[in-house]
Formats: sequence, structure tokens, C-alpha cells
Amino acid sequence: MKVAIITGAGGGIGLATTKQLYDMGMAVVGVGRDLEKLAALEAEIGDSKRVATISVDIAADDAPEKIIKLALDRFGRIDFLINNAGIGSPKPLHETDDATLDHFLGIMLRAPFRLARDVIPHMKPGSAIINVTSTYAVVGGRRGGAYSAAKGGLTALTLHIACDYGPLGIRANCVAPGVTLTDMVKERLNDKMFKRMNVEMTPYPRLGEAGDIASTIAFLCSPGGEYINGQTIVVDGGWSSTKYLSPEALSAEWVGDSDK
Repeated sequence: MKVAIITGAGGGIGLATTKQLYDMGMAVVGVGRDLEKLAALEAEIGDSKRVATISVDIAADDAPEKIIKLALDRFGRIDFLINNAGIGSPKPLHETDDATLDHFLGIMLRAPFRLARDVIPHMKPGSAIINVTSTYAVVGGRRGGAYSAAKGGLTALTLHIACDYGPLGIRANCVAPGVTLTDMVKERLNDKMFKRMNVEMTPYPRLGEAGDIASTIAFLCSPGGEYINGQTIVVDGGWSSTKYLSPEALSAEWVGDSDK
């Protein structure tokens, strides 16, 4: 039985991925901070033989040791690591103070780096690491700031892992979601400008859902993804790769500075 560790498992993409990998027959170690969400995950799946959870701050120095110990004690092996935990609502560079920078880098770059570093010695050929990045690691993105920096660094880390550990049969890839309808994003859709930038610039007729990202991660953990290494798979309905504008956007009257 294959074993996967998933960070940020309490909700959104992490929860959807946990359920998909469980449905594929894997055992799953779900990592999060919210005890109630983790308890709800365990109750929803209802199988203590194949699901274990741990509440931990992934940025803490002892987090990798605790997570890996749980996986090995409960299931005896680690086949997949999905670094999914993240935070949102970044500010542009000139508005980002050092504390915010350290917070974003700590959760979305330092923590995945340390967890991958400590997991790899326990992995065997056929294992894989999937890092959940973002379209903001592909195209930059307005107001990306520390978020873009962290996700871009995670992309570079993924390429390093793919190169150095690919010869051992350990693959590494990124899944880069666009705007996905998780709780973290739904609030931002109340911002008219944010909504227009994403809805009216996505050629597919809906925004992403957690299951779209989970399905891609699950594929990379399946035999069908065995020869994919060092890649970023963007799951955004075409937002980052096209210059699409909706009919409403194309027909909108240009509003500019009348004095220029």
C-alpha cells in the first residue's frame, strides 16, 4: 500500500487531494493546524487504518521530524509528498515588510524545502514529490510580492529535486493552480477588480475547483505519471497561456485619464 503525506489537508485542495488519493487505495497522512478540520477529515473518510492526521505548524523547526515519524510509525513507508499548505492575500513588493516576507517564505518555501529534504532518504524508486505552486510562479502576477517569490522559489527547488534525485527513481513536479474556488479565494471574489481579472480573462466557462487540482496531483501519483519529471502543470483553464478577454471585457468602454 502506497503512503502519501499531504500538507494543508484540512480544507480546499488538500482535502480534495486527500480524498482522491485515499480512493486510489493509498494510506494518507494529513497535515494541518486546525484540529477541528482534521477531525472532520478523519470522520468523513472513516478509516483509521488508512488515514492519520497531525496538527502541527509546518514552519516549526520540529515539524518534519513529527510528520515523518507519524508516517513511518503508522504505515512504515513514504511514497508521495504533496507540499500544498499555503497562505494568500499578499501585498506588492513596496508594501511588504520583513515580517510578512519571512512569514510567506517560511510556510511556502522553507517548510517544503525542509520536509522534502527529510523525506527523501525514506523514499524508494517510484516515489514522487508534488509541490503546489501557482500561476503567480509562472507569470508573476499583480500584487504577488512575497507570494510570487515563495512560489517561484518552490518551482526552482522542484527542478533541483527532479535533477538530483531522478536517477534514484524519485520524481518531482509542480502543479500550478490558477484561481481556485477554495475558502481562501472565495472572499477575494468579492473584490470586483479581482473577479474581473480572473473571470473575464479565463477562456474556460468556469473557474477552477479543488477537485481539478486534486485530479492532477493524483495523476502524477499514478502509474500514468511515472515518466513526468521536472515539470510544471498549470491548471487554470487557459488564464496564463492565452490573452483571452470575455465579450463583456472587449465591449467595455475604455476608462482612462481624460487629461492625457
